Amino acid sequence: MINIEMLYPEICNLYGDYANAKYLASCIKDVKVINTNLTNKPKFATEDVDFLYLGSMTERDQEIVIEKLLPYKDRIKDLIKKNKVILFTGNAVEILGNYIEKDDGTKIKALGILNFYAKRQMLNRVNSLILGTFEDMKIVGFKSQFTLAYGDNSKNYFVKIERGFGLNKETDLEGFRKKNLFATYLLGPLLPLNPKFTKYILRLLKVDDSLKFEEEAMTAYDARLAEFEDRQKCKRLC
Repeated sequence: MINIEMLYPEICNLYGDYANAKYLASCIKDVKVINTNLTNKPKFATEDVDFLYLGSMTERDQEIVIEKLLPYKDRIKDLIKKNKVILFTGNAVEILGNYIEKDDGTKIKALGILNFYAKRQMLNRVNSLILGTFEDMKIVGFKSQFTLAYGDNSKNYFVKIERGFGLNKETDLEGFRKKNLFATYLLGPLLPLNPKFTKYILRLLKVDDSLKFEEEAMTAYDARLAEFEDRQKCKRLC
């Protein structure tokens, strides 16, 4: 039995991010999905769940989530050490950093599991499509954020960017990878958009890596990849 825990889906689903956990679960025969709401104690607090997921949220909700997860900071570190698979997408990545600096200069203390900070610019949303490389595969996706992040992820980045930008516009290194923790600003349905990466996650979970609607998923991925690699088609969003 594979246990997938999706944290706070009632508020952490800003761009349809819940599709990541739902799609992954649909690819596994023996699986249990645990939806942990704000009023619930997380399952991972007392049990070694196999896959832990947190998706995008509003800036106000970030403070709520930090407050909820702060008591379990050391437990999350323990899960990382145990090579449990963890995926944080969109601005959920900022929950794992040192702090979030608001427009007025005040700082919201975060979990401090990853060594970086985010700086908000609420009057300047940054949008970009993303094309990059993770290990031997191409990753495609999108970013839409009011923050840029700062810190040295040169030894633990997730994606090397070819189109778009990394933690900020001065770097081509995006997100973080620490053992089997993947934390990325890529938002929305990252796993459905990247079937090869989904297969990679399934192998980390030690289950069969066959995908739901695999042929269709691969066809859509190939078409999107070709479009993202075409400079003329995507130049306005890069």
